[in-house]
Amino acid sequence: MGVRKLLIASMSTGLVLWTDAGMAAQDEDTNVQNLPAVEVVAPQPAPRRHTTRAPARVVAGSGKPKTRLYVYPTSPGTGTGKGLEVDKVPSAINAVDANQISRTRSPDIAVALQQYVPGLSINEVTGNPFQPDVQFRGFVASPLAGTPQGLAVYQNGVRINEAFSDTVNWDLIPTAAIRSALVVTNNPAYGLNALGGAIDLQMKNGFNYHGAEIDIMGGSFGRIQGSAQWGKQVDNNWAVYGALEGVHDNGFRNFSSSDVRRFYGDVGYRFEGNEFHLNMGVANNSLAGPSTVPAELLQQYWGATYTTPQTTSNKVGYLNLTGKVEATPTWTFEGTAHLRGFRQNTVDGNPTDTQPCDADATLLCFGDVNPLTGLQAPANGLNGAQLVNPFAPGAILGEIDRTTTRSTTFGVSGQATNSDQLFGHENRFVIGATYDVSSTRFTGSAELGTIGTNYVVTGSGIFLGQSGDPTSIGPVSLRTVNQYQGLYALDTFNVDDRFAVTAGGRFNAARVTLMDQLGTALNGDHTYDRFNPVIGGTYKITSEVTAYAGYSEANRVPTPLELGCADPTRPCIIGQFLIADPSLQQVVSKTVEAGFRGTRELNIGSLGWKIGAYRATNNNDILAVASPGLTGFGFFQNVGSTRRQGIEAEVSIKSSVLQFQASYAFLDARFLDAFQIGSESPFAVGGIIQVLPGNHIPRLPSHLVKASVEYAVTDVWKVGGDALFVSSQYFVGDDSNQFPKLPSYAVFNLHTSYQVTKNLQIYGRVDNLFDNRYSTLGTFFDREKLPNFANGGAEFTDPRSLSPARPRAFYAGMRVTF
Repeated sequence: MGVRKLLIASMSTGLVLWTDAGMAAQDEDTNVQNLPAVEVVAPQPAPRRHTTRAPARVVAGSGKPKTRLYVYPTSPGTGTGKGLEVDKVPSAINAVDANQISRTRSPDIAVALQQYVPGLSINEVTGNPFQPDVQFRGFVASPLAGTPQGLAVYQNGVRINEAFSDTVNWDLIPTAAIRSALVVTNNPAYGLNALGGAIDLQMKNGFNYHGAEIDIMGGSFGRIQGSAQWGKQVDNNWAVYGALEGVHDNGFRNFSSSDVRRFYGDVGYRFEGNEFHLNMGVANNSLAGPSTVPAELLQQYWGATYTTPQTTSNKVGYLNLTGKVEATPTWTFEGTAHLRGFRQNTVDGNPTDTQPCDADATLLCFGDVNPLTGLQAPANGLNGAQLVNPFAPGAILGEIDRTTTRSTTFGVSGQATNSDQLFGHENRFVIGATYDVSSTRFTGSAELGTIGTNYVVTGSGIFLGQSGDPTSIGPVSLRTVNQYQGLYALDTFNVDDRFAVTAGGRFNAARVTLMDQLGTALNGDHTYDRFNPVIGGTYKITSEVTAYAGYSEANRVPTPLELGCADPTRPCIIGQFLIADPSLQQVVSKTVEAGFRGTRELNIGSLGWKIGAYRATNNNDILAVASPGLTGFGFFQNVGSTRRQGIEAEVSIKSSVLQFQASYAFLDARFLDAFQIGSESPFAVGGIIQVLPGNHIPRLPSHLVKASVEYAVTDVWKVGGDALFVSSQYFVGDDSNQFPKLPSYAVFNLHTSYQVTKNLQIYGRVDNLFDNRYSTLGTFFDREKLPNFANGGAEFTDPRSLSPARPRAFYAGMRVTF
């Protein structure tokens, strides 16, 4: 199955540099604070233009460089401009470099983020390892439509949250081509949806990556993956880079096979400090996401599924043009133009509320008896006539819901950076503007079918038309247009050599237009605007210790999906069908954070540490609310204020022999207002639970503990491992906190590598070493909807539906560099 399924090539190596002595790809040692070396500059006696050059290789433990400063971008530019010194950033800093991504041997960047970023965790709510939910400080970036999003994700300065629902399709990101991943907090410059922060991915190019590499790995559950990348600086001005990746995985659960195929390329040109890049990418992925499964089925078989098919097809193509011009020694201008096309097809097998009519079993009806009329609503076909029942007596009915989302996004941005002194003090001023417009066509249909004893839904070819009261699951055809505009400015002023103050803000304006293609029910035109400020400061207590504090605000406007399903009197199948579009209020997050960080050179290597605290309060938070008695139906609504606060701490030691990192994060996430919502919780009364101020927000663990280590036993042999502990969490749907929590879990992984020759490395890893059977997420389901075929067709008694984690897995591979 291997070669035919695969055609892969890419690599999971890390921040890769070159030397004048050779062109072979090689790993870059990271600095003590684990920051991406976005730009390294040497202070000059007087300002003058300089030509961008490759950063020098920093050998940990050899003494802190005296003439170089690590900097990173603090706004969504191209990443090639002038960044800000780390000691002047008034917020927490979390970064992952390509070496760390390589150690995970995973084609999913979210795995490296979870391992190395305090306060960040992932779960597989979809049941697919390539479609994780990424949670940071209680905010989510998820591929699952209907999940309220709270993190913005950028790739080379371009926001890649999808236009229709702000989802993030992690499977489309070319992991092998990532140079650094930065998790940003306390910065409204990153625009819409950065309530909890932003994830900024900077990609490789031919100027910062030289050589070639092929990486091939295989192992448990039919996993075979490969990657290849190549970069070359053609001459002093031109450079090219390309990366190709492919993965096939059978999955450990029934009906869970996936294929991932991605390409990324970059052509760069630079002269006298000016730099331009044209980069492009395509992906074509087929993913099976068996989602959560009733606990009683998992007790029989850990690979069980519930209602199949559950598949997603993601396709993307994008083209980005970025440029940087050093107009004067103190003025730098950056610009980006991007075009992105995205298509997603989902096939989702579900139970159905369609059933033979009580009054006449030869016809089909929808839903329960209306208490006012004493009648059932007819289930109509596409022609508007009531459907005749074609199914055998006793058949268990289901439906296959299909959706297609096609989006085209175009955007431009510009940014100027000035480093002139202000009142005789060092100063850095950034001003920028962005404009993005997206057009989306969304369609949905529902095909009736029957459900077998393996929970597979077999279609009948009969499609539902508009029917049901108050619900409707007939076909949907909707066109939406999003227009997002932003203007931001940031200024960092050095009061003295130790004290720096940053202030600024961003104005966001958004317009979301919905145009129903089958009628008028979904038509709507919604506008939102807001100014979000930021202010903060840093103080260098000693040469090795810095204190920081900051305050910022951010906003998220409702997505077309949320606006199209916001009427509690007419709920819809969330993520599948849309009903009406009452206006929702935008979400506003206000965050304050403070902490300390430091570095020190020890005999065993470079020590880095940080500790900080934060509090983020959301006003008008949006939740997906279930409709009582209607399985799968719901709507979006503003539920008042919520609060997320916590503490994060991290320590690391890095040398040529030892790489060690450990972190702890505490999160307290609560509702601040009372409200009622629908739920399948066994404590629901009439399908309703009462949420009180102080109740914990579900699915967010309070404690995360992480540790990773890699030790060079010899010059050519390395061994290492990592551990993750995630504390208990409330079930999704248990917003009233009455049901016992989903248990905590701990997972341990091991890895090793051996450098056979200068150009050949072999490696292996074991994930979930102790074969711990745990679940990363839990929710409730309607126990009466389908029988428990694993128990002779009896009714389910356990209301829990769980997302099982992957059992112990073994992998081995080899990496060849040229």
